Amino acid sequence: MPHAINPQSDRNQQLFERAARVIPGGVNSPVRAFKAVGGTPRFVARAQGAYFWDANGQRYIDYIGSWGPMILGHGHPAVVEAVQKAILEGFSFGAPTEREVELAEAILERVPSMDMVRLVSSGTEAGMSAIRLARGATGRSKIIKFEGCYHGHADALLVKAGSGLATFGNPTSSGVPPEVVQHTLVLEYNNLQQLEEAFVLHGKELACLIIEPIAGNMNFVRASVPFMRRCRELCTQYGALFIFDEVMTGFRVALGSAQAVYARDIPGFEPDITVMGKVIGGGMPLAAFGGKRAVMEHLAPIGTVYQAGTLSGNPVATACGLATLKEIGKPGFYEALSQKTQTLVQGLQGAADAAGVPFCGDSEGGMFGFFLFPELPQNYAKVMTTDNKRFNTLFHGMLDRGVYFAPALYEAGFMSAAHTDADIAETVAAAADVFKLL
Repeated sequence: MPHAINPQSDRNQQLFERAARVIPGGVNSPVRAFKAVGGTPRFVARAQGAYFWDANGQRYIDYIGSWGPMILGHGHPAVVEAVQKAILEGFSFGAPTEREVELAEAILERVPSMDMVRLVSSGTEAGMSAIRLARGATGRSKIIKFEGCYHGHADALLVKAGSGLATFGNPTSSGVPPEVVQHTLVLEYNNLQQLEEAFVLHGKELACLIIEPIAGNMNFVRASVPFMRRCRELCTQYGALFIFDEVMTGFRVALGSAQAVYARDIPGFEPDITVMGKVIGGGMPLAAFGGKRAVMEHLAPIGTVYQAGTLSGNPVATACGLATLKEIGKPGFYEALSQKTQTLVQGLQGAADAAGVPFCGDSEGGMFGFFLFPELPQNYAKVMTTDNKRFNTLFHGMLDRGVYFAPALYEAGFMSAAHTDADIAETVAAAADVFKLL
């Protein structure tokens, strides 16, 4: 049943009002503000396993997991132990440590498309640096991205599609001058014709093509195998570098990440540069970008492409990441995680079908998404036709019943190893109740 909270004693509301006086919008990342869905954000007091508790002491089954990093669940004992030990040795040194070498080796061992990797502190920093590297390595300026794919909030990437094919982007954030994005070409995701024409028109000027293989910021939308194959072929043909943004999918959808998923259908498939984050830090601020040695050696201090960071390879973050990678590498981990995720999506589908509500879902590994559509969308334009009011009813109905999905219909969801069959059954039962309201 929905949980009633007296507005006068709602600690979430009190904290949100207090936060709004000192933090723009009351939050330190926009989607947390519940602006898309309405209502008051939940302020998390603590988390353990598959759950978190808000400032009122209300427990929620957590399906965002810090937007992906918490693949083991919150507070996994082996990870906590590793972090506690690292803290006693020191928080930050601004000098090399053995552990950052170990983490780099662990990442490269699991993702063979990379020969070298550079550790940074955020996905935005990794994506921005990967594009600078591609431009430096190729001596070209133009880049291709796809509408609905998010690669961090670097200026050159905060763009949407123009009015026609090969129209260069217009900023989607104030504070980004038009000349900063004049070299960014925005195409429709999964549109082969646009892709072909863009390379014919601009191929010799392109430094790189950057893509989320499974987009997680227009909910869960896969790049089709033919589309991905053609991206690889065209980049090779025209000498552009192919950047895989696996900040979200890296070690989340498979042990070899999304590129391993595509390699099942495209023999020998590899990107030139991979961008990673989230899972590799286990919940700590840590990200990375890597690629073939010939590309990565363009980076300072051995090359001319500059990139640096005071907290890069932070000793506490690397301890957290190493412990996480060790756990997810155990036999059967991804098979069990995938099965849980599929069970959830299938359960939600069954509940929607029983209520006569249009619904479709998809998942890979521990990442999933769903839409109030009869069939899965293939691009951002279709995703944008979702009925916001119906989604908001679903979101708040689930929230009232102790289930926390992303507070926006454009965000993917995440399963953890800590979720139980009982958690999934409770979620599906709550959804069955809410679907009746739709």
